[in-house]
Amino acid sequence: MMVLEASDLAKVYSSGEGEQLAVLDGVSLEVSRGEMVAIVGASGAGKSTLLHLLGALDQPTRGWVSIAGERLDARDDDELSVVRNRQVGFVFQFHHLLREFSALENVMMPLRIAGWEPNRARKRATELLDRVGLAARLSHRPAALSGGEQQRTAVARALATDPVVLLADEPSGNLDHHNSERLHDLFAELSRDLEIAMVIATHNRSLALRADRVLLLEDGRLSDTDVREVVL
Repeated sequence: MMVLEASDLAKVYSSGEGEQLAVLDGVSLEVSRGEMVAIVGASGAGKSTLLHLLGALDQPTRGWVSIAGERLDARDDDELSVVRNRQVGFVFQFHHLLREFSALENVMMPLRIAGWEPNRARKRATELLDRVGLAARLSHRPAALSGGEQQRTAVARALATDPVVLLADEPSGNLDHHNSERLHDLFAELSRDLEIAMVIATHNRSLALRADRVLLLEDGRLSDTDVREVVL
């Protein structure tokens, strides 16, 4: 089942001097349930911009995005906020956990925002942290967690509301090799076990090789590629 679709996406930024910079120019993409797609390309190619458009964090200059069969271009800001909270999970290069809250409380946060009552939210967050291997670290604040544990907490938080799409932007960019590989294995397991659609922007060949498809973003457009032949 197709859960994420983008058609003819373009994004143009205007500079203070009136010059225009086209970052994306005619990007189309379809991602099915349970499919893991890696987006590779040079720094500055527009990978983060594309993820922002796919996750309704930004609006395209041209084209449209559909999640679970519903196009986003007709939604107002309040409706897009609901989409981001309930249908899309985000994992970034930096974990963005709230320092004053425990791992459990961080994962509970999107559930509480979505209106879940505390006990139900706590049960769901506990299950997810156990799923990512952090059952013994529930009460630890981010500063007491390793880099790999922080990022796995961020993954659990991204999955809290059972989204249909998970978007990840260089998720292992700040991790050492051991923690990167553990995170890469986790993404592959979650894609398979939870049947969630994933789009991951990465420079990491090991992560890209775990994907069902690898697409190269170059000159504002996507194309199929063999990651083994791409300089990352």
